Amino acid sequence: MKASRLLHLLLLLQTRQRITTSELAKRLEVSRRTVLRDVEALSTAGVPVYAERGRNGGIILLPGARLNASHLDPPELEALSVAGLDSAQLEGMGLSGVWESAARKIAARQAGSPEPPNLLRLADLVLVESTSWFAGSEAAIDVADLATALRHRRRLRIRYRRSAESRASTRVVDPYGIVAKSGRWYLIADDQGDGRLFALERLSAYEQLNAPTVLRPGETLHTRWAALKARTEAQGRVSVTIRLPETGIDLARRILGNRIHEVSDPEDGCCTVVVRYPNIESVRQLLQFGDHIEVLAPERARERISQLARDLLERHSAPTS
Repeated sequence: MKASRLLHLLLLLQTRQRITTSELAKRLEVSRRTVLRDVEALSTAGVPVYAERGRNGGIILLPGARLNASHLDPPELEALSVAGLDSAQLEGMGLSGVWESAARKIAARQAGSPEPPNLLRLADLVLVESTSWFAGSEAAIDVADLATALRHRRRLRIRYRRSAESRASTRVVDPYGIVAKSGRWYLIADDQGDGRLFALERLSAYEQLNAPTVLRPGETLHTRWAALKARTEAQGRVSVTIRLPETGIDLARRILGNRIHEVSDPEDGCCTVVVRYPNIESVRQLLQFGDHIEVLAPERARERISQLARDLLERHSAPTS
């Protein structure tokens, strides 16, 4: 533990060269007294680091002193291989600690590389955030435990509740792996030979079986995910034509995504938009546009929106008891 803390201390100093004792204590989660003892131990071992007292003092690493910390440990390499995960997802996978360790080594390596003056790093200019807006759903099971189980390449017996069902059912699946998509986790698996997406917030339990996973020849997690993603996004057996104000098109693109098939040029301040849905009942999604939208066709879509609007009116006309 102490060796890891000393390495962390040196990596911090290599990127900053001068840090206050209080900040180091906070970053290392130890007392200021422990930081001073660590600095004394490093200095005794010949590392050019010392404590400077006074108002502008702190822990200082002499200029030119460099630590070769470019080598990443296997767990750190694994953490970097899933670099698209956000902090909450890394925490769920149990990778936060090794991710931070890898990031410190990378920062130390960058600090030792000469760069043009005043040139900002891409990391200071580009932030990747994979969590969806207002996301609040959480997996019902431990994602890290599931990922560990999947390493053994065994079939799984799962308890899963489909979105249209009130009770979970049991099924045996052949898993390829898990995917983080827009803040949600999915288990990708073949269910009786058919590829399926299982949302982890509706997966209540799983059990490894002794039988090995039987995967399609030549298929991987990446190929199965690509096929399932394309199949999910291609669902559009019903084309619904709507009219929206031109100013609402950007909002529509954010809400409807690639369900939008066609957008006309503005006319009298409005645009005609063709939206594709798997069924008529999916037009419920359009209610969130309120009075800014008019459904033009097909007639059964207009009738369903009208019925939903009447139901809402009736429900909200009577005072609450």
